This record gives sequence, C-alpha cells and structure tokens, in this order.
Amino acid sequence: MSAVDMNLLRDWIGRSTIDRDVLSVRHARLMAATLGTDIESVELGTPLPPLWHWIYFLEGVPPSRLGHDGHAERGGFLPPVPLPNRMWAGGRVSFHLPLPLGATVEKHSKVLSVEHKQGRSGELVFVTVQHRILHADQLAISEEHDIVYKEASPGGPVARNVTRAPGEHCEQFVANTTTLFRYSALTFNGHRIHYDQDYCRNVEGYSDLVIHGPLNATLLAGFARRIAGKPLRTFDYRGVRPATLGNALTLNAEREGDHLTLWTALPDERTSMQANATF
Repeated sequence: MSAVDMNLLRDWIGRSTIDRDVLSVRHARLMAATLGTDIESVELGTPLPPLWHWIYFLEGVPPSRLGHDGHAERGGFLPPVPLPNRMWAGGRVSFHLPLPLGATVEKHSKVLSVEHKQGRSGELVFVTVQHRILHADQLAISEEHDIVYKEASPGGPVARNVTRAPGEHCEQFVANTTTLFRYSALTFNGHRIHYDQDYCRNVEGYSDLVIHGPLNATLLAGFARRIAGKPLRTFDYRGVRPATLGNALTLNAEREGDHLTLWTALPDERTSMQANATF
C-alpha cells in the first residue's frame, strides 16, 4: 500500500458520529435465549450484562450499499480500506456505571487511529474506534475497538498456535448454525462468514462457518462475571485464532485477587481468544 493510500485513509482519523437507542428488554431476552441463560431474570431496570451493549445501536443500510462480504460498503464512518477481509480483532472496555434495561442511551464514536503493518499473511490495516456510552449524561461504558483488514489468503487467516492447559475454572459452550444465525440477527451482522458456507470456504478460506468474535468475547465476559459474583470494571480481549463451527469452545479462567486471566480453547487446546478482567 502506497503512502498516498495511507494518507487518504488517515483522513478518517477524528471522524465522529453520535447514535441513540433504547435498551429494549425484549432484545435482551432474545440474547439470553441465544446464550441459553435465564430469560426470566432479564426485566425492566435490571443491569445490562457485560458486552450486551453490542446488540444495540445497530446500523441498517439498504442492499445497494452492502459490499460483497455482507458488510456495509466502506468509506462512510469507517475508512475505505481496500483490503478484502475484515475481522474483529479485539478491544478494551471499561465499565463505569450500570446500564438499566429500558433506559435511553447515547453512543459517541470516533476513529482514533489507522495503522498499516506487514504481517505473515501480507498487508494489514488496523483501525481503532473509540465508543463512549452515556446514560442521563453520565459515562457508563468507554471502549476501544480494534478492527483489522487483511489480504485474502487461501486457508483462512494465518494465526499463531497458542496452547494452554485447562484453567482453574472451565465451562463449555457449543455453538451450532442456529446460534450463529440468532447472534447475526441480534447484531444485524451481515458478514457472510457466519452463515454462507460456500462464501466462507471458497472466498475467505475458512474450513467452516466462523463463530463471531464478539460472541466469543461476550461468553468470556459473562463467564468472568459469574466467577467473580460482581460487576466487571475492565475487560480487555484479543482474538488469537478464529473458532469455526463444529468446535466446542472451552471457557477457561485463572483467578488472582480481583483479576482474572481468561481464554477460550478449541478442542486441541489452541487458544481462540484471550482476555483479562478486573472487578
């Protein structure tokens, strides 16, 4: 990628947008059904579970403005990165105040950085976006979200082999096609790697449908919340290797005081996502 190209992309740094939404109880109950958690405990006024804010503030664009991968075409709020494959790489979330279900909330988003790197699979562009969610003019959640764009590569993205023995706490989650369909619908995520098997294998090179990165992170955050028995203060997460359909995910955690080290393991003990949580 030439310097002229990067100069164009960096013009997006500082771009911002504001969105508003209502934390619908019905939508949260559908999320509980998708994860297999207690639906009856999800009611008006109860605090939104960690990372469930990702099922709100959804953008809907008409078919004419969709790219071939099912995402919105590039060059709107996010920069028009020319690399074909886009992935949810990781992020850092701080929880300042609880968000009650039923509340009207506001999200302020800004492009923080656009960086070009050379990886093992070719060129990479990392875009970091800041989100701040406010309730009654008070900051409830602050977040930095990392998105990576890469060149197409046969066999899927090149990933590091990171393995770990099972943690002190373990819990298994098995996703099926219905799980992926429901989560895509809940987040209005049109990315075809989550539902179009032919596209997934023949275009982006994965062995099977890909389990959503944000779903993986949400499972780890909820696992951390259950272990600690109290709300999260911070949650940092990073994708290491894509998890595909047919692989049971084992959620693992090691605790040290008010800190948890977490990771999702594939059946061969390779790490799919790793995270840290404080309370």
